[in-house]
Amino acid sequence: MTRPELLGRHVVLRETRREDVVTLRAQLLTPEVARWWGPPWPQFPFEDDEHHTPFTIFARDGEIAGLIQSYEEPEPAFRHATIDLFVGPAFQRRGVGTDAIRTLVRHLVDDRGHHRITIDPAAANAVAVRCYAALGFRPVGTLRAYWRDPAGVWRDGLLMELIVTPPGGAPGVPGDDPPSVLG
Repeated sequence: MTRPELLGRHVVLRETRREDVVTLRAQLLTPEVARWWGPPWPQFPFEDDEHHTPFTIFARDGEIAGLIQSYEEPEPAFRHATIDLFVGPAFQRRGVGTDAIRTLVRHLVDDRGHHRITIDPAAANAVAVRCYAALGFRPVGTLRAYWRDPAGVWRDGLLMELIVTPPGGAPGVPGDDPPSVLG
């Protein structure tokens, strides 16, 4: 099923299509992105998982700016979503990633019914950690030897989460929303 485009302030997110892959792969292979993501997996950016959805990030001028993806846990007792993203070097530090996160989080909360969103940047990726914290994600803990970097060295990750209470509140959902993401 093709999802509609998700409109942000500065970006448009569209479910990734085969014709996007060449540009996304080229961005992934740049040193600025590859140091955190490593090489593309064989079916990049697709996975054999119905709960995984890759979205291509388009800048408002229509250029492909990067990739943001979500994984949705369908088990009712553990329901949440996880996101991950990269932005190509030409679009970094321009608010593109921040707007892409806001846009996807809004979709996951408002349209998909999630109250908890997680993200797990490399612990050493200070720029990403600051960006996510500014959006209201809070550190949960260090994921020791969590990912293997392109040199083959095991590195730590930082698990961060955002808890969003639906409008009007919901039983059992904490009410400590950071207003920055959905505001």
